[in-house]
Amino acid sequence: MYDWIVIGGGIHGCTVASFLLKKGKVRIERLCIIDPHDEPMYQWKKNTERIGMEYLRSPSVHHIDVDPFSLQKYAHQYNQKGTGLYGKYKRPSLDLFNEHCEFILKEVNIHQCWHKGWVISVEKEHGFWKVRNKNGDELRAQNIVLSISINNQLNIPDWAKQLKSDLPIEVFHIFDESPVRFSSLQPPIAVIGGGITAAHVTIKLSSMYPGNVVLIKRNPFRIEDFDSDPGWLGPKNLTSYHKNKSYEERRRLIQEARNKGSLTKELFYKLKRLESEKKITIIDGEVISAFAKNNEITLKMIDKEIDVHTILLATGFIPSPPGLNWLGKLMKELDLPCAQCGYPIISKALEWCPHLYVSGPLAELEVGPIARNISGARHAAERIVSSL
Repeated sequence: MYDWIVIGGGIHGCTVASFLLKKGKVRIERLCIIDPHDEPMYQWKKNTERIGMEYLRSPSVHHIDVDPFSLQKYAHQYNQKGTGLYGKYKRPSLDLFNEHCEFILKEVNIHQCWHKGWVISVEKEHGFWKVRNKNGDELRAQNIVLSISINNQLNIPDWAKQLKSDLPIEVFHIFDESPVRFSSLQPPIAVIGGGITAAHVTIKLSSMYPGNVVLIKRNPFRIEDFDSDPGWLGPKNLTSYHKNKSYEERRRLIQEARNKGSLTKELFYKLKRLESEKKITIIDGEVISAFAKNNEITLKMIDKEIDVHTILLATGFIPSPPGLNWLGKLMKELDLPCAQCGYPIISKALEWCPHLYVSGPLAELEVGPIARNISGARHAAERIVSSL
């Protein structure tokens, strides 16, 4: 029997665990993190390495530790003159961010409470929670935190679905579970998407296949420093947001606030430089259909057609609530409240019902547009811990 089980060992789950342990709300032997991977933050590390990310979009005060300046202190202590921090927001390099995470996780002995497993059900039993894993394990706890993400809900455009099924070694989503071997791709290569992931992937491929990479995006570039206005980090925007009792209106505000499909200024300049050097081609246009013939894939847009050999989809994730394949039963049994969009209606402490907490996407109707981000992980952890 545990005091706390955190389901999900990504950035959100690790942040919640870090706060619980460092704030003295649970002892390490009374905490369990359940995750399908061998180590913490596996999905984050895999995806960021795959796309070739160099620097995070988040500033240095967004990380998994309690002290907001922990990452900056780590940078100055372990990196001469604070190297690894970029620009006026001191955005950390990916290497620095990951090193700091490992330092904090080692500090709290996170591996001591790590339990590899794929959750298939959560039930209420005799006043406690029972969590069942795919391998047959059953664990019990007084409190549960659902820190699951939408990373497995890949958004595949309609025109690409059949093609991806028919041509599994020519058409990929960049975040497919099976790794994309960039070194074995057959050029020319089309990257589909206009956001930060597409930008990273295009830049990475340009050095491997110069002149043979085409970035195709529906809209002109949207240049934004962050995923949403920094006002959403505090009372500037959240005060009025929380006064709004309509969850349909909150959902609309979240959608409006997110700078979906945007990228940072330095990535924009990198892409334009690569375009001027003829290492990449950038096309504004929406793919409406595609077909394969004679070892080529033809992408058809309204006013043009392009022939390529490989397609990489950087088209993001489906924003529907995660985990419904097993959460649906619990929601029905306990009559857990949900808004029209299907997301949980939760308390200020992020409790869905007594002793069942959420963070990440599941918390966004309360936390707001930042819920999925690193800042949202800190926000959720602070709310949960301060309510105890």
